[in-house]
Amino acid sequence: MAMIGLIGVVPRADAQGKPPLKLIATTPMPGYTGDFDHFGVDLKGNRLFLAAEEQKTVEVFDLRTGARLHSITGFGHPLMMFYLSDSNRLLVTDGGFPDGAAGAVQLVDCNDYKIVNSVKLPSGVDHAAFNPVNKCYYVESGPEAPGGNTHLLNVIDLNTFTRVGAITLPGESHEGMVIDEKGKKLYVNLTGTDEVGVVDLDTRQLIASWPLPDAHVAHAIALDEPNQRLFTVTRKPALLIVFNTVSGKVVTTLPCVGVNSDISRDIARKRIYVSGSDTASVFQQRDADHYEHLAEVPTAYRAKSSVLVPELNRLYIAASGKGKPDAKLALLIFEIQ
Repeated sequence: MAMIGLIGVVPRADAQGKPPLKLIATTPMPGYTGDFDHFGVDLKGNRLFLAAEEQKTVEVFDLRTGARLHSITGFGHPLMMFYLSDSNRLLVTDGGFPDGAAGAVQLVDCNDYKIVNSVKLPSGVDHAAFNPVNKCYYVESGPEAPGGNTHLLNVIDLNTFTRVGAITLPGESHEGMVIDEKGKKLYVNLTGTDEVGVVDLDTRQLIASWPLPDAHVAHAIALDEPNQRLFTVTRKPALLIVFNTVSGKVVTTLPCVGVNSDISRDIARKRIYVSGSDTASVFQQRDADHYEHLAEVPTAYRAKSSVLVPELNRLYIAASGKGKPDAKLALLIFEIQ
């Protein structure tokens, strides 16, 4: 596959004259259309996984060079994934399995890239979060029966690979989720009610809801436990919102890139990266209450999906093409400086 090295340009630099991100390579994806969704990372095996929605595949890349290695097939609508390093298997949420039917969680054996197991779920499958403490995978779907104004957070026990329960949440759907280090609480962007929800994973109950400050369509979410802060990113308007996780109150808000889907915390540099269409927003965390916008890094059209791999000092971004026939879909690799 073609691999082209590039140098990125950003409008601001640090005290040493370095921009916060430098585009070092791109892997073009000719023939691909529509949107890429989320990434998965196999650090030990040197692989990067990416959901290609319209192609109904999960693409596999070399994590260091960006070279495309393989296309995993057999999905209806692949969306989100998590790599299980202890078993060399990949969890993939599938929004249409088979095509046009209800959703599922697919289990891929990454030795031969074959789907080896599946858990059927109600329609509307999309976002998910893995809990390493109890070995459960929490997966969004619609309700058991159509109608109403609630949806489900399904609980998949990975020891048996079965659905062992479901948590009812308000609104028709939600977006990003994040679980605390103890595996006790799950924070979720409740897009149907414009709130951040807090779920007790032991009781499987929604225990708190924090209203968004006159903002809508919250997608990405991240957690800073040492500072008791939660970050959520909205699209209407495009904002980075910082919550106090003790009080549930908003600490501050900052404008960011639009059509955003992912957020990453760079712990070593105390930075936050938000990926969206045309740029990636970079913020500096001065302390728990103060944040500075560092740069808008040029990326590409609908380059909204991203993943940070701190071990390699890289941020990976997928350039999508939905709504633009001449869009150039690609994997972009940025070096963090």
